[in-house]
Amino acid sequence: MPKEYRTIQEVAGPLMLIKGVEGVCYDELGEIELESGEKRRCRVLEINGSNALVQLFENSAGINLSNSKVRFLGRSMELPVSEDMLSRVFDGLGRPIDGGAEILPRKRLDINGLPMNPAARNYPQEFIQTGVSAIDGLNTLVRGQKLPIFSASGLPHANLAAQIARQAKVRGTDEPFGVVFAAMGITFEESNFFVESFRETGAIDRTVMFINLANDPAIERIATPRMALTAAEYLAFDVGMHVLVILTDITNYADALREVSAARKEVPGRRGYPGYMYTDLASIYERAGRQKGKNGSITLIPILTMPEDDKTHPIPDLTGYITEGQIILSRELYRKNISPPIDVLPSLSRLKDKGIGEGKTRADHANTMNQLFAAYARGKDAKELMTILGEAALTDIDKLYAKFADEFERKYVNQGYNTNRDIEQTLSIGWKLLSILPRSELKRIKDEYLDEYLNRSKA
Repeated sequence: MPKEYRTIQEVAGPLMLIKGVEGVCYDELGEIELESGEKRRCRVLEINGSNALVQLFENSAGINLSNSKVRFLGRSMELPVSEDMLSRVFDGLGRPIDGGAEILPRKRLDINGLPMNPAARNYPQEFIQTGVSAIDGLNTLVRGQKLPIFSASGLPHANLAAQIARQAKVRGTDEPFGVVFAAMGITFEESNFFVESFRETGAIDRTVMFINLANDPAIERIATPRMALTAAEYLAFDVGMHVLVILTDITNYADALREVSAARKEVPGRRGYPGYMYTDLASIYERAGRQKGKNGSITLIPILTMPEDDKTHPIPDLTGYITEGQIILSRELYRKNISPPIDVLPSLSRLKDKGIGEGKTRADHANTMNQLFAAYARGKDAKELMTILGEAALTDIDKLYAKFADEFERKYVNQGYNTNRDIEQTLSIGWKLLSILPRSELKRIKDEYLDEYLNRSKA
């Protein structure tokens, strides 16, 4: 039986100080029993001699310092895991909230996971089809990759996240594919949108959901992504599934980290965020990947809203250093009613070359991708020139490029949230758009592909 302590010294916000403890370790889980018999959970943040500073998972209301008891459980926070987690909805601490039965666990895993040895990693190289042209065609997602979505306040990243979770699949195999979806600090309406969206389409059957609402404690928000990745590690490396993990919104997670850091009176770093935020984010993102000798994989799409649309803000800035690219949503495209409003030019997938080509997508993919990027960039320049100098100042070829840019946004990027395009459809739309330009302008595509696809797309 764990030893009980009645030596609570003080409570400050989410923190509590207990004196005279013995044999207690950092990150150990504790249980506080109130006078009424109610139990709340806490976690050890700091040990100083015989003093333990703990972090409360629930609020501190009603804790009487002299009559409450604390027990330390001798283990860190664990998640009970089994294949039965699929199709279930949990709160941020891994407790079922969908009215279903408790999970009968195959095993209990420490939510902090084990760092993946870099030498044991397999290189990400298989194409994942999301059904979204702006991602599949131009910023391809590869199995085992970390590809964040940089959004901004008011932009429809929730719709895009739900669309990717519903549509994503590994082509050409019947290998099991699952989704682990974790939402942090979202409103009840957003939570309802995700659950209903997955239920309507049947995607819930292969999805594990963790939902932490905005009115839940900040400390729970810090545990939520780790819960999700622990479930993903079990499904990927024990069960052999290919798992797509979607985390939204990392900005709320980082704000919770700042709140707890401020309560501990730590020296703040940039914009008040703790100096260890880079390490903390890396401890989440780096759990994605593929392992040698294991069939399964974890592909990660973290979503974050950039405060004040600022790419240099610490959260997107540090995320960009750790992950392999980013998908950026644009307010300008959103105002034009383009959905999803993905801004393809500043977006980047650093592993896209590894997941495309013969046997993965199609041999002409890389050439058409480069040509579409070049033509869209020149078209946008032509449109800016037209705004300043008027249409009369443009050459005939520049007018064609300006037309191409408009059509590209209208037909390629703008597909709505319910259209699921396979890669062949995406490539054929790309060829149709390139046929607006004269063949002499298509300098980035091999003649053999031009002969095979260009005339077909004009027909």
